[in-house]
Amino acid sequence: MSMFRLRAAGPRMLRVLAGLLWVCAALLPRSAPAEDFLPPEQAFRFSARAVAPDAIELSWAIAPGYYMYREQFRFVADPPEVALGDPQLPPGQVKFDQTFDKEVETYRDKVAARLTIPTGTAFALAVTSQGCADAGLCYPPAEHKVRVVAASTPGGLPQIEGATGGGLRWSAFAGADDVGLADMLAGSGLFRTALIFLGLGILLSLTPCVLPMVPILSAIVVGDAAGHARPRLRGLGLAAAYVLGMSVVYTAVGLLAALSGVSLAATLQTPWVLGVFAALLAVLALAMFDVFTLQLPSSWQTSLSDRVSRLPGGRATGALAMGAVSALIVGPCVAAPLAGALLYVSQTGDVLLGGLALFALAWGMGVPLLAAGASAGALLPKAGVWMDGVKRFFGMLLLAVAWWMLWPVLPGWVQMSGWAVLAILAATLLHAFDALPADAGTGRRVLKGLGILFALVGVLQAVGVASGGRDPWQPLGHLAASGGAGPVPAIAPTAPAPAQGGEGLWSPPGGASSRPGAAATFERVRSVAELDALLAASDRPVMLDFYADWCVSCKEMEALTFPRPDVAQRLAGMRLVQADVTANNADDRELLKRFRLFGPPGIVFFAPGGAPLPQRVIGFQGAERFARVLDDVLATAAR
Repeated sequence: MSMFRLRAAGPRMLRVLAGLLWVCAALLPRSAPAEDFLPPEQAFRFSARAVAPDAIELSWAIAPGYYMYREQFRFVADPPEVALGDPQLPPGQVKFDQTFDKEVETYRDKVAARLTIPTGTAFALAVTSQGCADAGLCYPPAEHKVRVVAASTPGGLPQIEGATGGGLRWSAFAGADDVGLADMLAGSGLFRTALIFLGLGILLSLTPCVLPMVPILSAIVVGDAAGHARPRLRGLGLAAAYVLGMSVVYTAVGLLAALSGVSLAATLQTPWVLGVFAALLAVLALAMFDVFTLQLPSSWQTSLSDRVSRLPGGRATGALAMGAVSALIVGPCVAAPLAGALLYVSQTGDVLLGGLALFALAWGMGVPLLAAGASAGALLPKAGVWMDGVKRFFGMLLLAVAWWMLWPVLPGWVQMSGWAVLAILAATLLHAFDALPADAGTGRRVLKGLGILFALVGVLQAVGVASGGRDPWQPLGHLAASGGAGPVPAIAPTAPAPAQGGEGLWSPPGGASSRPGAAATFERVRSVAELDALLAASDRPVMLDFYADWCVSCKEMEALTFPRPDVAQRLAGMRLVQADVTANNADDRELLKRFRLFGPPGIVFFAPGGAPLPQRVIGFQGAERFARVLDDVLATAAR
């Protein structure tokens, strides 16, 4: 019977999918054929040669329709003790550049830089440059490394060794920012793009953007499993329908955002929309706990349970629809691969290649969902005590996901109270407070141990909120900060209070953002004009952080990255600025557009005086990696 229902749902699922594709095709604007951009190594051909015993010449042959920036050339010797002369560059053509919003000198056709070097010394030389295409694509800064070997005879010319471009390695894609990935797309074909972004999607599949979908999909597979035999491939089929719905909507919304500059997913991150979807997940969780059976009249419980089970579980069309909704509500995180694909489409109008990248990225992110669906469909027990335990387990996961969705728009004390209640409930379901029978097996003892851990988490959250704590990540951190029992974070930036009000997100007067006990603050900017004035007056490097109340990755950076001592030490030498784009109004969109961003989290950097630096951070970064980025920023700004 179950296999018959799944097969019968096939035509309905295809009709639903065809409708989604037709709507997406109707909404997407028709664009002219995209420019065929050259790979950077072909647009700017690099070479190096020795021209005197104490001088080398670094040259670039620039393709027609492309140009390079004079002020973006950098020359760094390794070891640093090697004294290089000032580079000699010819005068360039002056033009107003929209990327940097100022007049700059540029070169076309070819350019050569002469560099004085010490004689009789061997060293490595890193050469950085940047260029753009007239058609609108700006390449990320490119680095070439050469080695200068001392001449073997007095007065002879030194030898130049090293690569002049080279192919791209997978590590380059995995570590690239959004601008770098947009550049890589410009030089890639359809098949290569699909493979690259499928791999990047797999790398992103264990981020907070995807993990909340696992319990939702697992509940879909469990559905009304009690009392039904399920084929081994049924769970995989439902998971594939879920990922298909997620991928179609993910691609369509991404293309719309890239072509229109308006992010639908960000628009939907409002308390009302999040509340409705969280309530739906809570209803499904209660159905897993058999609450309807216990509390409703039999005529109502039969109808409601049937409707609930049909929506998320056992039906391919329900899985497809839930995947589409989840793509909009649960996982609108901005990461470098997503931002890179959107940036490429917005610059070139190439909907085909950009859409393929987004679709492949979504399926890569769906790999753990497919594995979860297949394993759940194969491992689910038959009806009985074990099946009841499985249903309660997934019911708890659904409640946790529902609360996690509401977390960004709730006051801190409400967040912590909710996590305390959920942790204690999980401990109760794991029999943490029940005595173990004498003949209890290993599995029962392990479950009780897990229950005790959940109970401890619940107690910590409860004690934290009762004593004035407002940070679920550090429920007792305020006690250390106020009583001197522990180190105080050097910086702990926070978000402004949401428009709907509520505490837990501190916003002191004067436009600064700080937490009690923090030694540094973020300055707030609300428009491009405010930002320009601040940058022009800054005598230190500037870090501009884009934040939104609904952005979970922003809050993770705030709680896990910025307060780390190694990060805080580096931030102390910078001017910290924050743009809150929660309202998604015209000023917010103008700020995002200025830096070619499609949503938070995003961090851009500036040298003293306001000159933009090439480093960018898109998505969540851990403290160690972020500290390395800051080192690079400070070194670049000091040149």
